[in-house]
Amino acid sequence: MSTPDSDHPAYPPIRPRLSVEELLAVKNTQPIRSLDDLTADTFESDEELEEFLAFMYSERHRDVA
Repeated sequence: MSTPDSDHPAYPPIRPRLSVEELLAVKNTQPIRSLDDLTADTFESDEELEEFLAFMYSERHRDVA
């Protein structure tokens, strides 16, 4: 009969339980105050956005037909 090795850590690793407030503080997050906080310039133009949306639509419907 074998004994567990004390050299090997537990899997998954045991993590301390943190409150939501503590987790947010660790990540240095700030509350969302307006929709402008969520904006991102992902696409350089409306044309690029339209190309992306057309691609996504065609990919999602590729196996439907």
